[in-house]
Amino acid sequence: MTKRSEEKFSYAVLVLPALLIYLAVVTFPIIFSILLSLTNYNGGKVFGNPNLKFVGLKSYIFMLTEPTGGFYTALKNNMFIVAVSVFGQIPLGFFLAYFLNQKMIKAKNLFQALIYLPNVISPIIIGILFRSIYYGQNSVYMDIVRIFKPEANFAISSQPIIPVLVVILWMYTGFYMIIFLANMQRIDPQILEAARIDGAKEGQILTHIILPALFGVIVTCSILAITGSLRAFDLIYAMTSGGPAGLTRVLSLYMYSMAFTGAPNYPLANAISTVMILISFILIIVVRVVEKFVSVKE
Repeated sequence: MTKRSEEKFSYAVLVLPALLIYLAVVTFPIIFSILLSLTNYNGGKVFGNPNLKFVGLKSYIFMLTEPTGGFYTALKNNMFIVAVSVFGQIPLGFFLAYFLNQKMIKAKNLFQALIYLPNVISPIIIGILFRSIYYGQNSVYMDIVRIFKPEANFAISSQPIIPVLVVILWMYTGFYMIIFLANMQRIDPQILEAARIDGAKEGQILTHIILPALFGVIVTCSILAITGSLRAFDLIYAMTSGGPAGLTRVLSLYMYSMAFTGAPNYPLANAISTVMILISFILIIVVRVVEKFVSVKE
């Protein structure tokens, strides 16, 4: 066996266990979910089930034409969360990291710990906490309103998803702040010092040195934000359970309600999960296209 063959064999042996685990844990469930969404499965055993039939895209058509419009409401809410994550958490996290890196904030360590703190608290706990703050007749929000208007009663907002978006923005901004701060500290200080000696202003240093150096990190954070937004479940479940009237429901909650509440509709639940994966891929491709477009312009 040649040295090259030995290297290939060694790589194969080292990669094979991880590949098998990935196929078993990720690839197989995705393929199985897609296949199940094309059947009439309603419980019981899957393999050897005489009543199991292939029905094609029936579940997908029902999902897109459902009279209540549950899918479109959930999709709209997910897109709101994606927008808040990509255009809210990431820019805010970036500028907080920039201020910390430039030592513009006193008590740096305390500030950093306070911003990151929500990430170490369970989303379920945060959801229950903010439910008592925003929702209900005896919520903190209503107590404050009654100070100015004693006869006020709690009413369902036309956009009840807004408090959820505020909490999501607050929760995960610290995560991106830490990522940006760590990468800003890797930029060679001599480059920044040379730019200042040459007369560059802080705004020019930010736009011409720091931003280009962190462009790849921004893209990675965008992908993390997109995938995380489409998987949002625990916080919203604890905070609103998708209510009122399903107005705060997201795709993961919609899928959960189809699979585990009332009369289960497993093909529809699997169809929703397949669409979630498809949307995630589409948004990630969009991010990659924008990345290449910006790189070409530079």
